[in-house]
Amino acid sequence: MSTETPSDQAAEYIPEKVKKAEKKLEENPYDLDAWSILIREAQNQPIDKARKTYERLVAQFPSSGRFWKLYIEAELFQRCLMKVLHIDLWKCYLSYVRETKGKLPSYKEKMAQAYDFALDKIGMEIMSYQIWVDYINFLKGVEAVGSYAENQRITAVRRVYQRGCVNPMINIEQLWRDYSKYEEGINVHLAKKMIEDRSRDYMNARRVAKEYETVMKGLDRNAPSVPPQNSPQEAQQVEMWKKYIQWEKSNPLRTEDQTLITKRVMFAYEQCLLVLGHHPDIWYEAAQYLEQSSKLLAEKGDMNNAKLFSDEAANIYERAIGTLLNKNMLLYFSFADYEESRMKHEKVHSIYNRLLAIEDINPTLVYIQYMKFARRAEGIKSGRTIFKKAREDARTRHHVYVTAALMEYYCSKDTPVAFKIFELGLKKYGDIPEYILAYIDYLSHLNGKNAIPSIHTSDNIPDSNIGDLASILKVERRRFMAFKDEYEGKETALLVDRYKFMDLYPCSPSELKALGYKDVSRAKYASLMPEAVVTPSTPSLKDEADRKPEYPKPDTSQMIPFQPRHLARESEIIAHLHLVQCFQSFFLTVLFFKTGWFILYKVFILVCLIVLNLPCVVAGDGRVESHFVVT
Repeated sequence: MSTETPSDQAAEYIPEKVKKAEKKLEENPYDLDAWSILIREAQNQPIDKARKTYERLVAQFPSSGRFWKLYIEAELFQRCLMKVLHIDLWKCYLSYVRETKGKLPSYKEKMAQAYDFALDKIGMEIMSYQIWVDYINFLKGVEAVGSYAENQRITAVRRVYQRGCVNPMINIEQLWRDYSKYEEGINVHLAKKMIEDRSRDYMNARRVAKEYETVMKGLDRNAPSVPPQNSPQEAQQVEMWKKYIQWEKSNPLRTEDQTLITKRVMFAYEQCLLVLGHHPDIWYEAAQYLEQSSKLLAEKGDMNNAKLFSDEAANIYERAIGTLLNKNMLLYFSFADYEESRMKHEKVHSIYNRLLAIEDINPTLVYIQYMKFARRAEGIKSGRTIFKKAREDARTRHHVYVTAALMEYYCSKDTPVAFKIFELGLKKYGDIPEYILAYIDYLSHLNGKNAIPSIHTSDNIPDSNIGDLASILKVERRRFMAFKDEYEGKETALLVDRYKFMDLYPCSPSELKALGYKDVSRAKYASLMPEAVVTPSTPSLKDEADRKPEYPKPDTSQMIPFQPRHLARESEIIAHLHLVQCFQSFFLTVLFFKTGWFILYKVFILVCLIVLNLPCVVAGDGRVESHFVVT
């Protein structure tokens, strides 16, 4: 049953030809001409509006494969085309446009628009050569009547050739050769100058194409996106993808066009997200890069592209939390901070409330970050309002009380209120050791306050606890420089420390491991404290698979390699030596005083030892001694 009101229907404009087609279908539901009009109209509408027409179409012709194909392609292309920059999908899209628009009077314009649209989105793909060639062949095949139309066609073909010949991709050499022949076929004298003008850019693109092919080698680009498995194969793929992205960031084309650099880097991120869409660090780094590019362009005075990239950064966050990582707190929090930096506080409230609306999560850390934002942006009263909301949520844990109390203590310098909050929490969480320890730690600060001057204004309180967002980011930059060697290429891991609180983390253990996160502060604290002081409830960031007993292992550095053939040789030699010694004893006892036999004995022993390849000497008493020593 339709939910549209008569006023909505009246407000919606309906073309006259559609009205006539609808009237014909009332008289004859199988009027194919009328259906063709409705289909063409649906193809020019968003799928949300066109879906009703397609449903009527397949209901009327349930066995028509052609009509089902039209519906499926329209539905799926509009759902995924802009989100999935995969070369095969876009080739399929161009075929779809070619088939569905082929009989329209405006087919040439529609097809040219589709090719331009495809090249704008997927033209940087290393395997995009065929799309460039198809577009050129399409333009060459367009009928041109008159010199003006002919010049227009030549200009259009030349424009695509020149765009393609400076775009790094496989088979760029063939495209350049085709372009040279095309220019020579138009005007030999003009062709030389045209080719010389583009030759330098082409050589640069060809050089980059070789590097492009090398850096892409080994990437599994068709692998489905799954949550982090932390396997060696996955780690290798992640490293290779980041190497590709870093290569694009290094500006291999050596261009000064920051917009082009940003587009190429973002294309690399989009390709990576097709495979590593469950890795929050890729989404975050992509948004961060867009934000940095936006600031750089703003400094150069390009405000239009600066705003475009700034809005695109927000769109990256929206895509992440709207699809694969809709429960990842790290991205929600970083998205909220990004919008806070743009002074869009209402948007920040909607982000936090959107996350809190998810029922099957632990909202404690969400309320903690929400309180911090409210206090920073709107004052302590707003923070208290969020704390009240958190207390009313049955899912929250004791950490909210600790945060609220410390916020009152450090930020508003209201010790009595902080004490009341701890006491209020003690009634509810008095049986939780972690809460008691946090309360004791707070009381120790109060005790220290009597001994040292003004703990509230001490320089030892980090800005990351009580400062505004700009101060927090400044502290993080200083921390990154301090741990630069350890966190090189793992900048997102530092983001975890911005949002974690006590034993609450904004990511799952497997995601933390994939990020390469190490709790430096906790490890340093544990190394300084006696073992009994470290609370047994400290969470481990290892997965269950990693929690295995460790056994003592031998020191293999001094071991000699096992060589079976060598050992067999030694045992064989020992057996032969025993045999020689037996003969030696026999000859010495029986034939010692017979000179002739004694000489024969020595010869026999020497022959035996020579056969065995043993160094030997003849002693003065006639005994033959071997220098072989068994180790």
